[in-house]
Amino acid sequence: MKITKPRLALIGGILCISIFPILVKLKLAPGLISAFYRMFFAVTLLLPYVILTKNFKIPNTKFMLLAAICGILFASDVAVWNIAIQESSATQASLLTNLSPLWVGIGSFFFLKIKPATNFWIGTVVSLFGMITLVGFSFFMELNFDQAFLFAVLSGILYSIYLLVSKNVLSQVDVLSFMTISLLASSLYLGILCLALNEPFTGFSNTGWFVLLLQAVICQLCAWLSISYATQHMRATRVSLSLLSQAVITSILAWLFLEEQITLQMVFGGVILLFGIRITFYDKTISFKNLFAKN
Repeated sequence: MKITKPRLALIGGILCISIFPILVKLKLAPGLISAFYRMFFAVTLLLPYVILTKNFKIPNTKFMLLAAICGILFASDVAVWNIAIQESSATQASLLTNLSPLWVGIGSFFFLKIKPATNFWIGTVVSLFGMITLVGFSFFMELNFDQAFLFAVLSGILYSIYLLVSKNVLSQVDVLSFMTISLLASSLYLGILCLALNEPFTGFSNTGWFVLLLQAVICQLCAWLSISYATQHMRATRVSLSLLSQAVITSILAWLFLEEQITLQMVFGGVILLFGIRITFYDKTISFKNLFAKN
């Protein structure tokens, strides 16, 4: 498989967002206010840069509104996912959120001109089976169908809508301008929501503030500039399914920094998951003879 610039950007973006669940699990700030500062700090850093370098271009009204809607969708996704993680297990929240490739595929089938290829559906099934193996089949016996469950599912749906809409916007708007508009919309939306719900804007430890800044720089700016670039040049279905690989990287990081155990079953599930993603990048008719041949 040829490593192009969009694919390289996608890999870099996935590496950056993989540390996010680790930071959220520290619970150094409430989920909703954490989402706000992730967006606010990110746009505070990005806005001066795009203005000084004259990289910000105002799109027409239609795409300006769509970019703002993307910001609200993404902010809602991060907010409900943060809450889902903090009110349940990170495993449950991550698994249910990662159903997003399924929603993206369905949405692409109905709303996009380029329909998901057969390989996408095969890869989705294989990857979801790998995800199930990764977390363990017994995990499903312990699912709690409560608010956290609904929020995690909602997160995946919101994220899939965001990917589909942003794919449309990025066909006409450059990445930096898109990110600036969407982050401004995200910050304003979450700021108003936090005020309405009396969320605390201060009172965090120095470590808490550092983690909030880290989320903004690494998990938002670095990650989503890279992923937005990849989305601009790749199929939304491929991008969404590729993002499942963050579960594997997050598990490794949790083992390194949080001393969480990695079992043989998790390794096997991770291999299956990555194999499913590989299938979606294969353009020819699937056969065991040429599956690993160069495209």
